[in-house]
Amino acid sequence: MRFFRKLFGFYINSSIHVALSVYALVQLTQILFSISNDFATSYFAFFGTIVGYNFVKYDALARTKKVQMSLQLKAIAFLSFLSLIATGYYFLQLEKIAQIIGFVFLAITLLYTLPFFPNKKNARNWAGFKIYIVALCWVGVTLFLPIINNNLPFTSYVFLVAAQRFILIFVLILIFEIIDLRLDDPHLKTVPQQIGVAKTKRVGVALMVLFVLLEFLSTDFRIEFFALKSALAITTILFLLFSNENRSRYYASFWVESIPIFWWLVVETI
Repeated sequence: MRFFRKLFGFYINSSIHVALSVYALVQLTQILFSISNDFATSYFAFFGTIVGYNFVKYDALARTKKVQMSLQLKAIAFLSFLSLIATGYYFLQLEKIAQIIGFVFLAITLLYTLPFFPNKKNARNWAGFKIYIVALCWVGVTLFLPIINNNLPFTSYVFLVAAQRFILIFVLILIFEIIDLRLDDPHLKTVPQQIGVAKTKRVGVALMVLFVLLEFLSTDFRIEFFALKSALAITTILFLLFSNENRSRYYASFWVESIPIFWWLVVETI
């Protein structure tokens, strides 16, 4: 049992689970827009997420040497190195324009992590910006990148899906911010820090209602997709309403991040 707990901890801490969530959203994009055999964007997003998230989480610790390299951290570093190689390989399989977009989101990730200017904080510490940067990156990688790589037109439906996906990711991050409220630096000015937990939950519920209502604007409205997104919204709202500072670390890092995965698996069966 102890071995499986350590294995599960590695699975979460090494960002494999969040990478699988990103992969699931890319697969959803390919289903929605009838894209087939685009392995490059799927695996670029998957391995790139492992590299990006681990870089964000462990870069500061590595540079300041605040912690010794445990066996798990060494394994995560090795996995990240292999993922970096895989990311580079699949990056070369992308179309030129998609490579440019990939570079843009790489730059955003670096800006999010590294202080480029002397005596300045990185973007991660810019008050109130974190949630928008993360949501934008998720939408860009999981939606715009597959669209661009397959030379599809940017129709109104693409922007509708972008709006819905941004809302979903935004609300999922709100759950993380509520759970991390005690740990976050007060200067980060996360949404719960600025307006309180109760108001944050009301904002999240309102956004998920908007998420469902936007489906009526679809030019290809399908009742099964509407029902599925309604169920997705209800599930997300329940996770939001039951979130608090005393929840287990796996409440968000496993269960909440599993929502896109379950969404993809259900859509695959339709």
